[in-house]
Amino acid sequence: MTSRLAKARRIVVKVGSALLVEQKSGTVKDAWLHSLVEDLAKLRKGGAEVILVSSGAIALGRHKLGFPKGKLELPQSQAAAAVGQIALAQAWTEALRVKEMIAAQILVTLNDTEERRRHLNARATLTTLLSQKAVPVINENDTVATSEIRYGDNDRLAARVASMMSADCLVLLSDIDGLYSAPPDQKGAKFIPEVTEITPDIEAMAGKPISGVGSGGMITKIEAGKIALGAGCHMVIASGHEMHPLQRILKGERVTWFVAGASPLQSRKRWIAGSLQPVGRLVVDEGARAALQKGKSLLPAGVKDIIGLFSKGDTVSIVAGDGLEIARGLVAYDSGDAQKIKGLKSADISKVLGLAGRDEIIHRDDLVMMAGEK
Repeated sequence: MTSRLAKARRIVVKVGSALLVEQKSGTVKDAWLHSLVEDLAKLRKGGAEVILVSSGAIALGRHKLGFPKGKLELPQSQAAAAVGQIALAQAWTEALRVKEMIAAQILVTLNDTEERRRHLNARATLTTLLSQKAVPVINENDTVATSEIRYGDNDRLAARVASMMSADCLVLLSDIDGLYSAPPDQKGAKFIPEVTEITPDIEAMAGKPISGVGSGGMITKIEAGKIALGAGCHMVIASGHEMHPLQRILKGERVTWFVAGASPLQSRKRWIAGSLQPVGRLVVDEGARAALQKGKSLLPAGVKDIIGLFSKGDTVSIVAGDGLEIARGLVAYDSGDAQKIKGLKSADISKVLGLAGRDEIIHRDDLVMMAGEK
């Protein structure tokens, strides 16, 4: 079981407020943070890409502003987040710098992962950061997010990020070492080491938040598990209270694994093929068709015609000259710009559009071949 983390090539690690911030002093637990960063450095050295989803801004900011203990009103929470985000970013920047890693702060709202255009933009930004060996540190934008546009907890945010980025493994560092059949202090509670399907019985095992500092609990972790498994991403719930929490997972400490039945890429392509209705068509030549069959991206040079009106991030059909749908994917340009660059070499896109667009009209990771095609 421990090999799932060791084998993962793209990992999302979620860190909760209770683990990162001292409740009484409202300061960062520096020693613990540096031990986690050492773990991250070892994973990176082994070839893995790492994305962090970090809570803690409100917990840090409320202390600096002198807010009382207990539940904060929305304006107070947003004010605390505004102050705390600076401290949180500084803490991660300094800790990662010790291991010669670059921190990149990204604040998101629900729309950034749910709306396809913004989803693609966020995915492209994170992919670029990872390609440059930076470590994205993501948090919900609590300073502006209202109840209508909030995730509400970083467990589900981390799962959405893992899904969006086709991660292999999601690590939820928690107050507790895994899932139990009942509250762990209750007599007869049984530890659940592995979950392959989230059934009503599994959902019934979820309890309430333990720490009183964060906004999540086992309920949100089960919800995160649904998202992760649906995206083909393994998820592990592990205690983060000890030093070097990721190394403890690798060494076989007790954790609960949620095991995905398909790979992230398989799940993403299944979603594109079956869940999203095409709103336009791209007619391609035989050269492009042959390239797609070999697993290549769709470039403007292979597009002969654009049919229909669509926006960046919409699902479109890719059809051959005879009208047969050969593939389907998420388009990187709206229909107006696609018309302008069809048939052109990628190097000419910026000359025509006046900006440096993407080389592909549809990237291979956002494209699925349809039945009958190789």
